[in-house]
Amino acid sequence: MPMQPTKTGSITLADLVDRILDKGLVINADITVSIAGVELLGVKIRAAVASFETAARYGLEFPSGTNFNTNSWKQIDNEIESCPSCNKRLLRDDLLNSGCPWCGWQKQLTTIDE
Repeated sequence: MPMQPTKTGSITLADLVDRILDKGLVINADITVSIAGVELLGVKIRAAVASFETAARYGLEFPSGTNFNTNSWKQIDNEIESCPSCNKRLLRDDLLNSGCPWCGWQKQLTTIDE
């Protein structure tokens, strides 16, 4: 019996963008226009859409000349934290104070004996 596609529910644009940034999307295209074996026009398209974390995980390089020593890069690096349960990234204060909105992880309160 052949497999039939099923629809499991609706997806929002935010879910789609989150998935693309999390998994990444790569587009490679070579387009040529030739007449009588003579190439008149050639276009090569190489595009990658992913979060910086995903790009780094898969070894994609950032464009040459990217300055990682700016205040914005340092601020992002210091403020973002991964959820220990689902690995979604969000602001550290939100994660620690409100928990993870995706999986419901909550910070466990611990006491330190001196």
